[in-house]
Amino acid sequence: MNPSNSLTLRPFKLSDADDILEYFSDDQVTKFLYMETITTKDEALAYITNVCMPLPYMSICINDRSIGGVSFNHEGHKAEIGYCLARKYWGQGIATQALKMAVKMVLKDFPEIVRLQALTDVENIGSQRVLEKAGFKNEGLLRKYTFIKGSIVDVFIYSFLYTDVTKA
Repeated sequence: MNPSNSLTLRPFKLSDADDILEYFSDDQVTKFLYMETITTKDEALAYITNVCMPLPYMSICINDRSIGGVSFNHEGHKAEIGYCLARKYWGQGIATQALKMAVKMVLKDFPEIVRLQALTDVENIGSQRVLEKAGFKNEGLLRKYTFIKGSIVDVFIYSFLYTDVTKA
């Protein structure tokens, strides 16, 4: 069975703590994220309570089991979108499909948003591919733009406009 056939997005639940601990304890998953690696179930529960539940943050699920997440921060006519996925699901098109689903959901639920944007570390080739396959356009390099894991890094900025929706 193709795992993407049962792919859904839903709000995070406290019962996702074990799944979150599984993928956010993987240094490869958190390498390019602003957050630190999660090492205990209590940290996973705190992350769900303090980050996932207050923000528009959806769990990427296969058969209702959390395998990653998609978040967005909404400000006026634009929103920044981010995502992560458990490493064992990398390279299967799941992140691309989840991102496309999230884009459609955000544009439907927030009609005032005309621009979605994403930042990705210049070394995160996999994320760049996901964004491009989901219809995002690379708008350029932001040099020494943000801190990740204590280092200031260059990032690419990608955008998806509401007029691009037929491509998603």
